[in-house]
Amino acid sequence: MRSLRIGILLFAAILAAASCEKDDICVEGDTPLLVIEFYNISDTTTLKNVPTIRVAGVGKIVTVNTVADRTALSTISIPLKSDEDTTSFIMISGSASAEDGSETGNIDTINFSYQRIEDFLSRGCGFVINYDSLQASLKVDTDNWIKDIEIIKSQITNSDSTHVKIYH
Repeated sequence: MRSLRIGILLFAAILAAASCEKDDICVEGDTPLLVIEFYNISDTTTLKNVPTIRVAGVGKIVTVNTVADRTALSTISIPLKSDEDTTSFIMISGSASAEDGSETGNIDTINFSYQRIEDFLSRGCGFVINYDSLQASLKVDTDNWIKDIEIIKSQITNSDSTHVKIYH
């Protein structure tokens, strides 16, 4: 009887050990951000800060959390939608609030369109979305602070290099 109990316990221990899976911890990466650099329209090789820039998704009431709000920046990284083929942002140069709380900066709207490519990394990480065929269009108004947009890399697979140059 005792050897039967030991046998059952040994069988249960082997079964439990065999059913365990390796812990999958994701260290390989995330869906990449779109990296934008701002350049001087008069000298297209010189980076130029946008004074007190504010970036928000069109129709959103909060600013993009990957960009320091109302800071002078020459480079920003922003997320594209992973469930749609377009993402639109308002970019505000000289952002400030009037006494009534309204925005007083110069607001431009940019639309980014792209193709989404699902990439399986691992069981722990699952899928990330990469982007291909990136295109940008500026909504023209009477006082655009953005003068030109240039796509440097139309495929977005990492956040290590510039994808878009904006001239102002």
